[in-house]
Parts: sequence; C-alpha cells; structure tokens
Amino acid sequence: MHDMTSPENLNQHDVGTGPSNRTLKRIGIGAAAVALVIVAVGTVTRIHATNELRGTAADAAVATVATVSPKVDGAGGALVLPGTIQAYNSAAIYARTNGYVRRWLADIGDRVGAGQSLAILDVPDVDQQLAQAKADYQVALANQRLASTTSTRWGTMLARDAVSRQEADEKAGDLAAKIATSNAALANVRKLEAQQNFSRLSAPFSGVVTSRSAQIGQLVVSGNASAQPLFTVSDVSRMRIYVRVPQGSSSQVKPGISATLSLPEYPGRSFAATLTRSAQAVDAQSGAVLVQLQAANPDGALKPGAYAQVRFDVGAGQGNSLTLPGSAILYGNDGPTVALVDPHGRVTIRPVAIARDEGATVIVSGGLKTSDQIIDTPPDAIRNGDHVKVQKPVAQKTAGAGGTNAK
Repeated sequence: MHDMTSPENLNQHDVGTGPSNRTLKRIGIGAAAVALVIVAVGTVTRIHATNELRGTAADAAVATVATVSPKVDGAGGALVLPGTIQAYNSAAIYARTNGYVRRWLADIGDRVGAGQSLAILDVPDVDQQLAQAKADYQVALANQRLASTTSTRWGTMLARDAVSRQEADEKAGDLAAKIATSNAALANVRKLEAQQNFSRLSAPFSGVVTSRSAQIGQLVVSGNASAQPLFTVSDVSRMRIYVRVPQGSSSQVKPGISATLSLPEYPGRSFAATLTRSAQAVDAQSGAVLVQLQAANPDGALKPGAYAQVRFDVGAGQGNSLTLPGSAILYGNDGPTVALVDPHGRVTIRPVAIARDEGATVIVSGGLKTSDQIIDTPPDAIRNGDHVKVQKPVAQKTAGAGGTNAK
C-alpha cells in the first residue's frame, strides 16, 4: 500500500478538490459583464429621465392661452350711453317779499295748475308801508286839487290883467309839480301792492310739486342768494334727456334720430325719445358732445333726475363691424393691437381700429375675420413669432359629452 500522506499524494489531492484558474477567470468575466450591464442600464435610465425633463421644461416654456373669435355686431351698430332725465320745465319758487309762512297749500307729489296757490305769507311790514303810501297819495291828490284850483283862478285874473303873467306861470308850474308828486305817490302805492301780492306764492305753470321746504311760522327773506327755495314745481308732461356722446360717435348722432330709453326700475320696458338738439361742441374735459332728447311722459313713469340707458341705433348695416372682449385688446405705443394664433401655434400681432369701446366689449371696424383665433388676455411680453398652445374650451367638451349621452 502507498502512503497517502506523501507529498505527491497531497498535491494530487489539492489539485483535484480546489477551483481551477479557468473557473476563476469565468467568474471574473461574468461579474464584469454584470457590472457593465448595471452601468449601462443606469446610464440609459438617466439619459431617458434627462430627456423627459428637457421635454417637460420645453412644454412648460410654451404658454397655454385661451382664444376667442370675433363676432358680428349683433346689435346692428347700436350706441348705448348713460343719460340724465330732467323735467321739461322746472321752477324753484322763492319769496319775493319778507314775511312769515302763514300756511302752505301744496306738498310734494301734488299736481298743481298754473296760478294755483302754494303758500300764503304774513307780511306785516309791507301792509304798514302800503297803508302809509296810500295816505301819502291822498295828501298828494289834495295838494294837486288845490294847485289846480289856484292855477285856474290865476289864469282868469291874468285874462283881466289883474295879475302879472309871471305870477300866473308860477301857479301853473306849482300845479305841474303837484301832479308829478301825486304820480310818484301812486307809483309807490302800486309797488307796495305788488309786494303784498307776493305774499301768495303760486305755481308758474302746471306740473308736480317736487320739493317743499316751507314750514308754518318760518321767516323768509327775499333776495337771499343762499336761501333754499320754498317749493319746486316741475312740468313732467314731457321730459328732457341729456346725454354726452363720445367724439368718435358724435357724427352719427344728429337731431331728428330716434332713441330708446331703458330704466332700472322698469325692466323689460322701453321708452321712445327723439334727439332734438346738439351742443355742436366737444367738451374739453370729457371729450364728448352734449345732446338733448325729448320723450313724452303721459303716465309719469319718467322722473326728473333719474338715470337712464339711452340706445341710439346708429351704424346699422355695417357688416365690417365685429365685437371682441375688451380683455383681448393690447394697448401699446403703436395703438390697440390683438394677438392672432395660426393653426401651428405661431403668434402674429395685428393692429386694429376700435370704432367704439363699450367697456366689457369693443367694436372693431375691419382688419379681422370671424374665423380668426385671437388670444384672450394676452401677456404684455408677447411678440410676433412666439409659440403658444391653445387651450381647449371646457364648454365644448361638456357639450360634446352631453351630446354623446343624448345619443
């Protein structure tokens, strides 16, 4: 038997039981391959994430906008402006003499006729002055009669050469002076009678009492510029309406054209009016022309001082007038412009001419078509050639969904 512990036997045993060099090489190559695969997958993943981030950033850089399309002016060129309603005639009644209010005979809302009494004043000072003036007039009449008798007698004696002509002329002159004094006294009486008649305040024309400040026992002083009128009488059978028309539309608003009034207290009701006068001048502060309209008021629905919307049907038949929201207009150094979007999302800035600005909407005359897509509320920094994304209106999606459900 051989000894198993000999060196030869040990070497043979180690070689047969341990890993060979070839096996180790294979394991190393496999580990390197796995590492390369892991690195490659990580690199590809990072590149893909970077590309996605770049795409997201590029998409975020393109603004999303909402668009509107111009619409044909359905109002037919109507011009709607605010107006102020006034009475056809309105008179403030003041006292023309000093006194106290004894009684008032009409109150606000009462309809009065021309000459109807509104209030009665006590005027004791005028009454006493009138009594004295009448007494002075009687004295003047007595002196006039005496002077007349004396002048007649001296004229008879002059015919008989009993007195000189100088003396007769003096008596005739005294009679003329007495007549003038009598006439002056009579004029003073009539003046005080007129003042006494002012103790009764009356309506100058038929109308409605729209204000009253007279109170029983109140002291009234004539000629006081700061005094409040005791009454105001307004003729409301017809009304005047005053409107300030912008200069840009003043050439279309001429005397004789019709207009329609609408008041907030009468929704759904309109009142016919006719333009009667124009100031024919542009106010430097407001840049508008003042015009006057008249409207019949048989039922008293129109009230003095009321606010009304006045609609002028001007520019009817102008097919080139389109409406846009006021938010779609850009105002710059070059005037008003709009931002159009083509089917590829490219922006074009186009100038427009605003025929009329109605606040929420504007009327544009020419330069646009109903098929144009215009950015609503465009940013101030938008320029020609910019790219944008058009936001799809939610209303259209809802309508489409509703239509599908209906089917």
